[in-house]
Amino acid sequence: MGEMSVKIRRYEKRTMGDKALLIVDGKTYELPIVEGTEGERGIDISRLLKDTGLITLDPGYVNTGSCVSAITFMDGDRGILRHRGYPIEQLAEYSSFVETAYLLINGELPTQEELSAFSSMLNEHSLVHEDMRAFFEHYPSRAHPMGILSSMVTALLAFYPDLKDRSEEERMTITVARLISKLRTLAAMSYNISRGHKVTYPSHQLSYCANFLRMMFESPVKPYEIDDDLVKALNVFWILHADHEQNCSTSAVRLVGSARVDLYAAISAGMSALWGPLHGGANQAVIEMLQEVDRCGGDVEPFIRRAKDKEDEFRLMGFGHRVYKSYDPRAKIMEKVVNKVLTKLKRNDPLLEIAKRLEEIALKDPYFVDHKLYPNVDFYSGILLRAMGIPINMFTVMFAIGRLPGWISQWKESLDDPDWKLHRPRQIYVGLNQRDYVAIDKRVSNANRV
Repeated sequence: MGEMSVKIRRYEKRTMGDKALLIVDGKTYELPIVEGTEGERGIDISRLLKDTGLITLDPGYVNTGSCVSAITFMDGDRGILRHRGYPIEQLAEYSSFVETAYLLINGELPTQEELSAFSSMLNEHSLVHEDMRAFFEHYPSRAHPMGILSSMVTALLAFYPDLKDRSEEERMTITVARLISKLRTLAAMSYNISRGHKVTYPSHQLSYCANFLRMMFESPVKPYEIDDDLVKALNVFWILHADHEQNCSTSAVRLVGSARVDLYAAISAGMSALWGPLHGGANQAVIEMLQEVDRCGGDVEPFIRRAKDKEDEFRLMGFGHRVYKSYDPRAKIMEKVVNKVLTKLKRNDPLLEIAKRLEEIALKDPYFVDHKLYPNVDFYSGILLRAMGIPINMFTVMFAIGRLPGWISQWKESLDDPDWKLHRPRQIYVGLNQRDYVAIDKRVSNANRV
């Protein structure tokens, strides 16, 4: 970034010699087949409408590739997740969140000099304008932190306008550093202001994750003691959430960004999408489910039966994934981190015991095996946040901080895409045909219509 930036190798989509044949009304159309670097294949339908007058119908876009990307590779069948080619297992063990953020945004792991320069930039931009405190103080007391934070990210542009006197690369570098650093500060501020507590300012002597924990839990009457194991756990948590290919929130960032809005607005859109209970709110839903099991005596069997009952709306949260059809690789890592943190803190969390019983039964039950409903990362991440003292209404905020580098890298990549287009999905219209306007005194009440 800036002086620290590396030149990202541009990966073009590769068109194979093979073609898909589409026959419509007796006419045959040839559609190119595109292959990625990991052998993924797709049919290029970018000229379908122009050449045939047809569109594809794909509810939820589950079969649609919206872009080519060199950031994250996932293989749901084999349980593989890699960022810029590096396995998530290696990044979780050896890397830091700041280093992983640099990797995602710049395309390569930094040298020590580059990492130090990036970390210094994050420290430099860690403070937020004091006038922003007024926003926090005037939100209703019951306002959800995620909604507040999303709007505060949009507001950042007003407080930190575009640096028109800088080069495009410098502007990008500073804007990225501002977002990554200030989002952490804003999150901690929102938590403390909501409790009526004093705001703790960031320290240039601490690492990114240690700074956040101190800003969250420092008290005038009880200084926060930095625990290296908790700092490592937070690094791993955020690394595991840093990017996950074209999920709902990332797609929202790319879609909104395709209108060429500023980065702040695109990230705010991603945060709003992440807020949903089926996306970033899933770890909160897991904790609430485990608490319900605990209140009912801790017996998981009735809940297993309910989950298998098609007539029951109850869902076993934290199991299954839209992409992973085997074990979520992040879940294995998260389980180890949770066990280490609880051992360090000498806590016996009844929710963890319930979670382990649920996992044990579900992995042996034919219903869950046949439906490939394995534990995902959300199954354990909520327990980790709970153990670290993070309140449940801050869970999605924690997810957002971790996902921020991924959103930024995806937005940045879309800017450089030679095939960029303003996103404009199509539809198949199934409404009424043309009809004439009826004067109000001649209309029939909707209640009387058959």
